[in-house]
Amino acid sequence: MKVLAANLGSTSYKYRLFEADGERCELLARGGYERVSDHGAAIRDGLGKLVAEGCLGSREELDAVGFKTVLGHRLSGCREADEAVLEDLGKAAPLAPAHNPAYIAGIRQFAEAAPGAVRVALFETAFYQWVAPEAKRYGVPGSWHEAGVRRNGFHGASHKFVAERSAELLGRPDVAERVRRLYHEGGGKGPLDPARPLRVVSCHLGGSSSVTGMRDGVAAGTSMGMTPQSGLPQGNRVGDLDAMAVPFALREMGLSLEEVERQLTRESGLLGMSGVSHDVRDLTEAAGGGHAGARLALDALAHSTRHWVGAMAFVLGGLDALVFAGGIGENNPGIRAAVCAGLEEFGIRLDAGRNDGCRGAEECLSSDSSRVRIWVMPANEELVVARETARFLEHRRVSEHAT
Repeated sequence: MKVLAANLGSTSYKYRLFEADGERCELLARGGYERVSDHGAAIRDGLGKLVAEGCLGSREELDAVGFKTVLGHRLSGCREADEAVLEDLGKAAPLAPAHNPAYIAGIRQFAEAAPGAVRVALFETAFYQWVAPEAKRYGVPGSWHEAGVRRNGFHGASHKFVAERSAELLGRPDVAERVRRLYHEGGGKGPLDPARPLRVVSCHLGGSSSVTGMRDGVAAGTSMGMTPQSGLPQGNRVGDLDAMAVPFALREMGLSLEEVERQLTRESGLLGMSGVSHDVRDLTEAAGGGHAGARLALDALAHSTRHWVGAMAFVLGGLDALVFAGGIGENNPGIRAAVCAGLEEFGIRLDAGRNDGCRGAEECLSSDSSRVRIWVMPANEELVVARETARFLEHRRVSEHAT
């Protein structure tokens, strides 16, 4: 089965083609486009390249396209990207303006460019569907909650990869198997073995960042809330903010609601604090040169990450592994060291030499005396999308055959 994982940004399109056979997914090809003004043209050109390079005999050989859709209005999970999904993505577009419109357009354009391929949406919120109600609920009136004001959680594909891979590395095949079957056969409730739960905190640190706590491979809580604008300070998005700051800005600063929204989603976060850049690479260089704002932004990111790691460890009742993923988590030893600093009494001991030498590769960074394992784990989100798309199709085939 040939499955294409399509990653659509507001001005970008990246893809990976896999051959899926049972649980095995082999990468056949990858490509991408930046500064995209016409997603349809990029999609058609990408498919043309796959045919020209011999990865596909024709577009008709493509069995499915999987999409890492971000946020629905009412829908979540892993499901066929039909008109109901497109309508739901549209209703939630104001909450995810950089993502939802691109996916709506991309799904429709794939329907035209490769009509024989099944289109599957894997919502980023799907990984959090078993989080306890009290961990999802904000202190708002019931009408607000019913309208959709709740903690959703994001980066689900990344954290799911970490859940499965960490279970494999820590010798818990039962947990890894549960994670594989999570979306299509359920099983997200209850511990596998109450006497020895596997407790992992996953830190996805990148252009946008989140921390998720997982018990036996299932999300128990997360730093991101209703939208991807929340939680840790993002590259240029604010992260967590007192709700009363918005009416304050409207009254005291004379800003319009549209201008407040623009500043909070485009000029805040690491960029807003530093006044230099949203990119941690630029901030690290500037901080090394003595720039106080850049240093503050880096320290604030580490501080917020520590805050949420501690919160998730308490929710889980302990910690067996701390995992770093995402572009920053995988490649920035300084941030990793700052997050782990002074936590020896909690069983978290980072090996400085291993940490300094690790950039972008899967590696255990904890010292031999550390009770908690510390890992860098490059999260292959496209692989997760391809696997879940193939599992969705297989599960549907078996269900249809049974009826």
